[in-house]
Amino acid sequence: MKRQMAALVIGNAEYPGGNRLANPVNDAEDLGAKLKSYGFEVLVAKDSTLKEMDRGLKDFRTLLKTHEVGLFFFAGHGMQIEGQNYLLATDTDTDAEMDAKHSSLSLDKVLDVMAKSAASTKIIVLDACRNNPWERRWQRSPASRGLASVYAPKGTIIGFATSPGEIALDGAGRNGTYTEALLQHMDTPDCSIETMFKRVRNTVAAASKGKQTSWEHTSLSGEFYFNLSVGKLIHEYSGTALSDSLFVLDETRKSHKIIEGLKIYTWSRQNAALELLTAASVAKMATDSLFVIGRNIYQAACGGSHGAYAFVEKFIARTSGFSAVKRKAMLDGLLFEIFFNSKGELRDAIKGGCFNEVFELQQHMELKSSFDFIAEALTAAHADFYVLPGKGHELSITVSAKRKKGNYVVDAVYVDADNVLRRDEDVDGSGISDDEEPKFYGIVPDQFNDKLSKELVVPARLLRITYTPRASGVSTKLKVPRGWTVRKSLSL
Repeated sequence: MKRQMAALVIGNAEYPGGNRLANPVNDAEDLGAKLKSYGFEVLVAKDSTLKEMDRGLKDFRTLLKTHEVGLFFFAGHGMQIEGQNYLLATDTDTDAEMDAKHSSLSLDKVLDVMAKSAASTKIIVLDACRNNPWERRWQRSPASRGLASVYAPKGTIIGFATSPGEIALDGAGRNGTYTEALLQHMDTPDCSIETMFKRVRNTVAAASKGKQTSWEHTSLSGEFYFNLSVGKLIHEYSGTALSDSLFVLDETRKSHKIIEGLKIYTWSRQNAALELLTAASVAKMATDSLFVIGRNIYQAACGGSHGAYAFVEKFIARTSGFSAVKRKAMLDGLLFEIFFNSKGELRDAIKGGCFNEVFELQQHMELKSSFDFIAEALTAAHADFYVLPGKGHELSITVSAKRKKGNYVVDAVYVDADNVLRRDEDVDGSGISDDEEPKFYGIVPDQFNDKLSKELVVPARLLRITYTPRASGVSTKLKVPRGWTVRKSLSL
């Protein structure tokens, strides 16, 4: 499910002679971060000399040998000379057109690298037609403004910030007008790149009062999306199963009666629904229905249904007569519900009520395909974890505590030498502030370990916890700052 994508992002702003641009470095930083959130392997170069741009292009060429999607972005000064396009480095010689031509990065060279690569989808985005401060010195005509029209090799789309003869505008804020529109519309879920560029064009026209019109050349033969929903990436189950709020129930089908019963917050009704899950009945059920049943069993177990909890805890025994395919669909649903909401979107925090009970099942080799499924789904959704769930990786952490008024007070939790304990509302926080004493609550170490397991999204059996001092880990009660967490936000 994971797409192999690579990008080279260049932003040049520090041009000599008082010709500095305001936005390109910001454009490169922000677009690079955005592409990383979509799963791109990104090379970012800022204020680069020609030698540095060439080196970046060579590194990009190497990446393209193993990636199916390649994207090149440049923000800065760009111009056409004798019908050819050039992207200016910070050390480009601008004494004359001829000097600039031989000390800038040729767009044809970029096109050649991408055309000869193994990438099936090639994207070039150029926010590079700023006002040319050397135009008057070179005695250029207005007809030579902007970039020249270029041929888009097969499988390529080239986006220009402006039409020929127009000038790209620096934005009033952090980003250029064109890049700001790109950053806005790339986030639209399941929006094809061609449609995205049309939306960018409208936004640019509005922002520039019609003075700037972006345009594209394309020879793409397939569809490309920056922000793909999980439903577009997972093909084992239908979109209505992944976004189960859209799943339409048919009361004539036993599987749907089970789902309906599990959705009713009455334990007797939920338990009665579970009794209908027999080997004979399951054999006749569609995998989509079993996936949704799995989701609702987990939901019911987290809601306090003892029958649903017992089903999860004794999953191997309760599904012993099911075929491997049917059992997998149900476990896939259990796992999916932990991480994804009813719209098929990543949760900000996992639904952790039975997290450890489900991940105990990972020890059974016959269930491995379900844990591979959730690992791939989370990778495709670009979820951010300390270690990827489903892969069986261990995580070692250290809990630091201080002795205070007869209690051990937790003041830090270290992962890879970084303190990840922070205020829940402050993503950038890094520990307890010295000038603002938090409020504390008491918790026994075993319960705190369970809390850490769920917030770090690491099964308890794979979480290696060291306490310092050691006595704090066996104390009667720890004091922990209220409203603090070690969890990451799963979605970027």
